Amino acid sequence: MRICLTIAGSDPTGGAGLQADLRVFQYFGLHGLSAVTAITCQNTTGVEEIFPVEAKALESQLRVLLEDIRPDSLKTGMLYSKENLEVIQWAVQRYSLSNLVIDPVTVSSTGVSLLEEGGLDFLRERLISLAKIVTPNIYEASLLTGIRIDKIEEMKQACKEIKKMGPEAVIITGGHLEERAVDLFYDGEFELFDSEKFPGEFHGTGCIFSAAITANLALGKNTLEAVRIAKEFLKKAIKNALYPGRGMGILNTK
Repeated sequence: MRICLTIAGSDPTGGAGLQADLRVFQYFGLHGLSAVTAITCQNTTGVEEIFPVEAKALESQLRVLLEDIRPDSLKTGMLYSKENLEVIQWAVQRYSLSNLVIDPVTVSSTGVSLLEEGGLDFLRERLISLAKIVTPNIYEASLLTGIRIDKIEEMKQACKEIKKMGPEAVIITGGHLEERAVDLFYDGEFELFDSEKFPGEFHGTGCIFSAAITANLALGKNTLEAVRIAKEFLKKAIKNALYPGRGMGILNTK
């Protein structure tokens, strides 16, 4: 049995966060583990309030879990505090965890900050170097590198800068860059993914995408193969999105 771990915030809609990650793991036939970093109060129209989990509680969750079960891959989502990022670094190194996917969540789809001051520097300097692959969107890549991204050449520059931080690979998702969904993968060589962009607003696309990559790394795929499969999975999930509320669509992972 292959196992994936998500370390992320809780989303009561199930559209993002650890609930969405677990849905993806199940789709790919994997057993999902989870550790909670924050409790969010949100619906399909936005995030109203965030209650962060203390670093001591996160450390305890991971210690008890990892002393018993070893995941084949893991991913991070919303970590919220610098202290929580420090716990992730401790856990990855203490338990020699591999196939780490970092989704550097900084802001929600509706503009609410999901990472406290100091967290971005820690990501750059200490955590990204432990990753198999990092999956920022254009905004997150800009924050990490200081490069304003308006076109493909600037995406390439940002990919190179993030790769210098130490991960094996990086993919910058650029769905908001052009009329089509343009994503750029880099592991020393570039691979451009250009696909149809679906109209509408969707919740949890970054979570679903990074979770699908995590699942496929656990299944033995390399980073580029995992990204290709995750892209196709994401397209299908967006195309068949559900609308249970008054706001954004929730991706259908069935």
